[in-house]
Amino acid sequence: MTVRHLRTDALDPYIRGEELGRRMAAEIATNVRDYERLFEAVKVTTDLPTLGSAAIDQVLAWAPSLVREWEGLAVGSGLDLWRIGVLNARTEILATVEAIGEGECSVAVYAPGQGSPRSVQTWDWHDAFESERFMVTHPVEGGARLRYFTEAGLTGKIGIAARDQGTLGLHLNILHHSSDGDGLGVPVHAVLRRILECADSLESAADIARSAAVSASSALTVVGYEQGRSWAATLEICPDGVAIVPPDEDGFLVHTNHFIDPTLAEGDLMPKSSDTWDRMAVLGRQRELLRSPLVEERFAFLRRHAADGGAVCCHPNPELAFEHRWRSLITIDLDYDQHVVRHVDAGPCQHDVLGHRTF
Repeated sequence: MTVRHLRTDALDPYIRGEELGRRMAAEIATNVRDYERLFEAVKVTTDLPTLGSAAIDQVLAWAPSLVREWEGLAVGSGLDLWRIGVLNARTEILATVEAIGEGECSVAVYAPGQGSPRSVQTWDWHDAFESERFMVTHPVEGGARLRYFTEAGLTGKIGIAARDQGTLGLHLNILHHSSDGDGLGVPVHAVLRRILECADSLESAADIARSAAVSASSALTVVGYEQGRSWAATLEICPDGVAIVPPDEDGFLVHTNHFIDPTLAEGDLMPKSSDTWDRMAVLGRQRELLRSPLVEERFAFLRRHAADGGAVCCHPNPELAFEHRWRSLITIDLDYDQHVVRHVDAGPCQHDVLGHRTF
């Protein structure tokens, strides 16, 4: 998978969206086709224009500046606006048919309190998707500059926001809950983008998450660093509510694809056959690698396969249909001192071969 780097200094959401849409037009069109194929495979029968328009209406009422950026993306890419809505609501659309995979993405954070945090993750998704992905950087109102990884046509995913007063990072895992899929709410990708744009504390991040009427579940792990102090927590988000999961007493926080909060866990739909619990357990070992100041060692921390006890580094089973095949497509490290994203354009086991790039 190729990850392209894009920078724009446009502050106006529409102008920014139009520029990005123009520069990634071919990739957005490919991503649209890939998701239409996936929706057909998992038997999404609701009309896609209706679903895309519903997502637009939800976000317009909640954070209208994001819709302005979507409008720019549509014009720049030459696509109908509802298609941009579909892309940004792909998690919610999959939830309407209970399309539950057995897990994707593993996140690990070390927030020592005194000193800079470390945070890494794999992003696992369907290996058959053909579109290139992107690292995007741009300013937003309020003074922050965002740097984030995303799919073509989506306005945010895993990344970092640098402000004069501090730095905030955000990681993402998918979750599945019994309250998911009732209609179409505010997309979780819009929630995470809004947190990156606006939050400067755990409290403000949680307030943003609670203000969104979502229809699908996700774990958003928020990490902060300001004046030499670090903190972290995971916001477990579902239609039934938002729970805050803190790190352990040593400052470590790991999240995979099951609910940790005991109340929300009662509605967890993750199949017991999933390796989410194995991945969480295996990431409890060799923690000194995550604490390391060397990015090579932090990437090595994620280099765990099924034979090691949990497939943090995910490789697809070629015998499965494409909608059930997953691969670790990118490995990400957020640097809170330098305000950059370091990435391997593959799973962590490929770092020794491919090296990493800095954005």
